[in-house]
Amino acid sequence: MEFVFAMSRHLERLIEIDSLVRSPQKQTAKTLAQALEVSVRTINGDLAFLRDRLHAPLAFNHTEGHHYSDPQWRLPSVTLSKGELFALTLGAQMLEACAGSAYAPELRSAIARLAERLPEETWVNLQELADERIIFRSGATLKLNPDMWHQLEDACRYSKQVWMSYYTASRDVESERVLDPYLLHIYRGTNPYVIGWCHKRNGVRWFRVDRIRALKLLDVSFQRQPDFNAKDHLDQIFQHEAGGAVMTVRIWFDPATAPYIRERHWHSSQQLKEHPDGAVILQMTVPGLNDLKRWVLGYGAGAKVLDPPELVALVRAELFKMRQHYPSDQS
Repeated sequence: MEFVFAMSRHLERLIEIDSLVRSPQKQTAKTLAQALEVSVRTINGDLAFLRDRLHAPLAFNHTEGHHYSDPQWRLPSVTLSKGELFALTLGAQMLEACAGSAYAPELRSAIARLAERLPEETWVNLQELADERIIFRSGATLKLNPDMWHQLEDACRYSKQVWMSYYTASRDVESERVLDPYLLHIYRGTNPYVIGWCHKRNGVRWFRVDRIRALKLLDVSFQRQPDFNAKDHLDQIFQHEAGGAVMTVRIWFDPATAPYIRERHWHSSQQLKEHPDGAVILQMTVPGLNDLKRWVLGYGAGAKVLDPPELVALVRAELFKMRQHYPSDQS
């Protein structure tokens, strides 16, 4: 999905650059960047792509700015099959159903441009099929600020620190942070996180992007911690809890619940121990226990924590608090 979006966004920029370079106005990398709302560095990369990969006769001088030395040159035709365009249309729908909806308007705009190369009737039929026969739903939705998301993209891409005012839901407080953003991660399609080195906590932390109240891109470069590996980091996390000591967890699931555990791969370290009666024990080595507590409680009486004692205590304390909301009928 990220590749589909990047491809369509890049193509749309090339078309816009081509149009601006042909316009009577003088174009520099700075004016092109302002018109397309991207960085000068991105524009220079696009110009290099036009010149080196598409063999565009691009020239530059202080009088004309960027221009074609051969005005008759045209961008190569982009030929897409109906199936490829349909896949892009579905991709836009999927993005609209996810936290990544910050990309959806741009992707749909690019698709509309590409659709001009198909007969109108064919394009209408593809749209109807995508909109009415295949539906993506994400459940609960959130409000994601596209501008903030794209700022974080730039910060990750160019290794720039950010300052942010962040709301921590578990403590109902706001705090100021300086972060070295390493990567953006969309968990389960609807939970957008920025992962990076938090200078306040002096460690790698996850921050929900929709909980960032204010964001400022700083003119300070950073280098990743040398021992940080994105794949290894994500592999060790259960759901999205990155903090806490690493512990081995064992959870028993009764025969009625066990099929739901077997049908998915929950963690890179998981091991399943089958019981003759159909029950199963799931074992994992993970950091943090709070997400595990909520996950186990979601299975109700179908799950029982065996280890570690710390997780048993967390579940027991939560159940005790829950019982206070549902006192026994004394009448």
